Amino acid sequence: MSSALTVLNHEVVECTRCPRLVAYREQIGREKRRAYHDHEYWARPVPGFGDPHARVLILGLAPGAHGSNRTGRPFTGDASGKFMYPILYKVGFASQPDADHRDDGLSLLDCYITAAVRCAPPDNKPLPSELANCASFLDRELAILKNLRVVVALGKIGFDAYLNYLKRLSLIQSRAAYAFAHAASYPMPNGVVLLASYHPSNQNTATGKLTATMFEQVFREAKRIAARK
Repeated sequence: MSSALTVLNHEVVECTRCPRLVAYREQIGREKRRAYHDHEYWARPVPGFGDPHARVLILGLAPGAHGSNRTGRPFTGDASGKFMYPILYKVGFASQPDADHRDDGLSLLDCYITAAVRCAPPDNKPLPSELANCASFLDRELAILKNLRVVVALGKIGFDAYLNYLKRLSLIQSRAAYAFAHAASYPMPNGVVLLASYHPSNQNTATGKLTATMFEQVFREAKRIAARK
C-alpha cells in the first residue's frame, strides 16, 4: 500500500467527527449479535482496502453493523460480502472467493473498495452531515488512486457520493443529468466511467432485485472498460 494511503487510513480509523456514529458503532461492538458473542468487534471507522494501483474502484454505502464494523474490512463477514466476493473472484478482481476476516489472505487485483461513510450508521442510513464529514476522506483517497478508469457505485448513496466529489472539483455543475439505475454507465469529464449497480444488500439479493448474473455483468463491463488502451 502506498504511504499516502497508509497515512489516510490511519486518520480514518481514528476519526470521531460524527458523535451519533461513534456512539452507534461502539454500542454494536459492546452488545454484539448472538452469533458473534465471542468475537472482538472492530467498532471503529473502516478504511478502504485493495490495490493502490487499481483501475477499478468499488464505492459502497457504509460498513454493516455486524459485518465490516465487526471485522474492520469492507464487505467482510456479512451477507453482502458473501454475495460480492465470489463474483469479484470469478471476474478476476479478487484472489479468493471468501472474505471472513481481515487476516484471511484475501487480496484485490486491479480493484480498490471504499465507502461514502466509514462508520456503520443506524438502519444503514447516514445523515447528510455524516456524508459531508466523510467527504474529505473520499476526496483524498481518489486523489491518491491515480490510475482509476472506472468507479462502480453500489447503490444510490455511493453513486451520489461520487457525483458530489466531481461537483466539489467543479467538473460537473449538477447531478441532474446522471440518473441512478442498475447498469447505468456515464463517461465523466475526468476520464473515469461511472457504473451503477444495485447494492448487494441482503434485502436486494434475497428478493431477486439483484441477481448474481446482473452483478457479474456490471463487473465484466468494468473490467472491459479498465482494459481499454
